[in-house]
Amino acid sequence: MADDPHAANDRRDGHRIDEATARPRGGPGPRDGDAERTDARAGEAPQAAAARPDRPTGDDAVAVRRDGPVTTIVLSRPHARNAVDGPTAAALTTTFRAFDADEAAAVAVLHGDGGTFCAGADLKALGTERSNRVEPLPADGPMGPTRLRLSKPVIASIAGHAVAGGLELAAWCDLRVAEEDAILGVFCRRWGVPLIDGGTFRLSRLIGESRAMDLVLTGRPVAADEALAIGLVNRVVPRGGALAAAQELAASIAAFPQTCLRRDRASLLDTAGLPEDDALTVEYEHGLATLSSGEALEGAGRFAGGAGRGGTF
Repeated sequence: MADDPHAANDRRDGHRIDEATARPRGGPGPRDGDAERTDARAGEAPQAAAARPDRPTGDDAVAVRRDGPVTTIVLSRPHARNAVDGPTAAALTTTFRAFDADEAAAVAVLHGDGGTFCAGADLKALGTERSNRVEPLPADGPMGPTRLRLSKPVIASIAGHAVAGGLELAAWCDLRVAEEDAILGVFCRRWGVPLIDGGTFRLSRLIGESRAMDLVLTGRPVAADEALAIGLVNRVVPRGGALAAAQELAASIAAFPQTCLRRDRASLLDTAGLPEDDALTVEYEHGLATLSSGEALEGAGRFAGGAGRGGTF
């Protein structure tokens, strides 16, 4: 659920990222026991340090940018490698619920500020007023949105590390775009902190039980090229390019007829693990809803009129 990759600390332009290349130069790999380098003043209580303006939490740690149908949600706690505490988890959940309810929004991109996607839960907040919420369903997940079932796709823009609960956040997303030097892994293995945000079953669904068991039992780091080869990520892009690539992918998905796209996505999720006849029934029901919407008829008319000739999109 939590860990911290030890990378260079660089914030730019407050909590908002305006450049796809906004990423610090890399430092050494993860350092044991350093989930949040506090930099607190001598004698300053942890709660007071967390409340400082340079240590955002809650709503101050989540920024939203809209570009037409694409909504970019930025997790901005670079002082903690974007580790998520309780207030930030709640803010992420609220933000994703608002995205799902926004009729003008089609696809979301989840991005981490400062060159790291997310180091997991903020272990230094445990036992404080900022502790992550750990309660049974229907409560929200400790990392925030990981128990939500949205009606629209979300793409993870992964730079730096996506580890422990950060890997669970990435696995919750529909697609993952990683930079070539990104690292993923179940780094919480070292601390006896469990996967409790869907990591066990989502990893198994994404990459198969055998590979998932390898990652869960060993806690080893997974480089971007291996992550692509085993299906843990969907795209690998040059350093500094994940955000722009994820936003471009989101825009291309948003350009498709949305009723059909969302129904097919829902069918894929709803049929997981079902016997074949049950899966076919679920698929039929989603397909019928699309046909009843008139979207397919409109698309057939465009095709008959010459659209899409030569395989163009």
